[in-house]
Amino acid sequence: MNNGENSNKNSASNGVNLAEKKCVPCEGDAQPLTRDEAGRMLKDVLGWMLWPDGTTISKSFKFKNFSGAFAFATKVAAIAEEEGHHPDLLVSWGRVEIELSTHSIGGLSENDFIVAAKIDGIQ
Repeated sequence: MNNGENSNKNSASNGVNLAEKKCVPCEGDAQPLTRDEAGRMLKDVLGWMLWPDGTTISKSFKFKNFSGAFAFATKVAAIAEEEGHHPDLLVSWGRVEIELSTHSIGGLSENDFIVAAKIDGIQ
């Protein structure tokens, strides 16, 4: 499932397409993105929603049946393992809900948007 590509490149992602970047571990003193910074980065990932508290982004994906949803979730899991950055997933009949947040820093990091962009590129 491909939800479209967004070639926008903003200053928060250093002018590089997020799907082409790699996640980097957050250091102990790393600060989460501000709500404004997260809002700017949100423009680079289609259909993702920023939570009101600014600590999480989420998106719902729809499928024809459970096996389609489960197959998609398996592809998301492979991306998460490759990037070392793991979303919260809810898999149900015909639907996958994904939430991304960097728990170690208590909010959003660029890693969340990198994983979101890679998820959006799943075929």
